[in-house]
Amino acid sequence: MLGALFHWKNIVAFLAILIVSGTIFYSQFLAKKIAVRERQVVEQWAEASQFLIRAPIDAEILFATRILTENKTIPIIETNERDSILNYINLDTAKVSANTTYLTRQLEQFKKSHPPVIWTDPVVSSRQNRYYYGESSLLNQVRYFPIAQLCIVALFITLILISLRSSYLSSQNQVWAGMAKETAHQLGTPVSSLEGWLEMLRDIPGTEKIVPELEKDIRRLQLVSDRFGKIGSKPQLERTELITQVQEMVDYMKKRAGAGVHFSMEVQAVQPLQLLLSPPLFNWVIENLLKNALDALNGGGAVTVCIIEDATTVQIEVADTGKVLSPNR
Repeated sequence: MLGALFHWKNIVAFLAILIVSGTIFYSQFLAKKIAVRERQVVEQWAEASQFLIRAPIDAEILFATRILTENKTIPIIETNERDSILNYINLDTAKVSANTTYLTRQLEQFKKSHPPVIWTDPVVSSRQNRYYYGESSLLNQVRYFPIAQLCIVALFITLILISLRSSYLSSQNQVWAGMAKETAHQLGTPVSSLEGWLEMLRDIPGTEKIVPELEKDIRRLQLVSDRFGKIGSKPQLERTELITQVQEMVDYMKKRAGAGVHFSMEVQAVQPLQLLLSPPLFNWVIENLLKNALDALNGGGAVTVCIIEDATTVQIEVADTGKVLSPNR
């Protein structure tokens, strides 16, 4: 139980979750601190703005002016007590000029983001100036950084999983190819022995009808062994006469299909039809198609093989008169 719990995959997953969670919490902590700091900046900006408006002529205004000019990141909209816009800073002036509703929309957005900083006139208490503000680019970056990080981590994990799966499938294919080659090697010995026994049968009177059929079956075993040996290897293409190749497979299956099955071939191509293909693998495909057709016939019916050539391709169609599978199978 503990061994499964502390498996390296579980440990890596736990560490990944811990790192991502820690990053999210720390980013939110920084965002809250920045938000508090930005409100203080807006409050200072509001006080400095009102100070400059009401300062006497001989007052020292350098510090207040510096506060106003140093805010280059936080967008602020100043309104009166009726929320009529009086002033704004750090907003796109081109958009303000081009769109008369831009400031109004920004004001509504700022109202939803933060409560305003309110300055009340000490002389006329009913008179107020409200300062609505948005978020700086730094705050937005800190706030949305975890989302970007999660996307990057998710992409990285996905690439790792795809790589691991590809590696696993490649290893699995190599195992299957190795087993197939070993099977082909093991089949080689009894097939060679059968060839020796076949040569002995040739010398025994009365076996003239048996020997050719046995020879075909032995050649068939050699073909199967050759197919297994080619699994996992690059096929060796040979220029082959396609119609003859298909006809040989049809003749082979015809003798083993029973008297109730009728085979026919239709050729709509220029003969001879020379193509580059791997005869053992091609025969394997045609054999499987014909076996599927025979399975659908249940011992009686017709199988038609049609070879059609057009300008760029050659099609081989195998049709039968057997039962059609239902759509849900």
